[in-house]
Amino acid sequence: SSFDKANRTSSTSFRGPGLAEGLKILEKVKATYDVPIVTDVHESIQCEAVGRVADIIQIPAFLCRQTDLLVAAAKTGKIINIKKGQFCAPSVMENSAEKVRLAGNQNVMVCERGTMFGYNDLIVDPRNFEWMREANCPVVADITHSLQQPAGKKLEGGGVASGGLRELIPCIARTAVAVGGDG
Repeated sequence: SSFDKANRTSSTSFRGPGLAEGLKILEKVKATYDVPIVTDVHESIQCEAVGRVADIIQIPAFLCRQTDLLVAAAKTGKIINIKKGQFCAPSVMENSAEKVRLAGNQNVMVCERGTMFGYNDLIVDPRNFEWMREANCPVVADITHSLQQPAGKKLEGGGVASGGLRELIPCIARTAVAVGGDG
């Protein structure tokens, strides 16, 4: 869950409760249900506060190459999950993971979340799981975002929403398992 969805398609879509309130909510969920917390960071300045609550700090796909963000997240000592940009070759993830390690944090994993296929579609290339192993860390999959259709469709009352291919979730999940995904 995210305290701030800073990369929403529409500027009028709800982004979340914000850093302070969002972290209070996540902290309460963690304490009440004894579950690990995973949340995104979008700016380096957020990392320290998020690191006090989250067990895993997630770097959004659009930010997977941002050195300052990767280093700030790494310095929290938390597990860092870096989502592969839809625009990136799988080899990019080796460099992103290395930035985290060079900042002193060996707790890093990379995440396949699809590759742009034209303007309005994403595909999962099973070969990416193998190629992303060059990052020398666990390779995980974000199944639902891999099936997102990012262009968005107009909503009644304004705003837009991303679509997706929910019916393919079992297929892509089985694919990730079959090719040795770590989670």
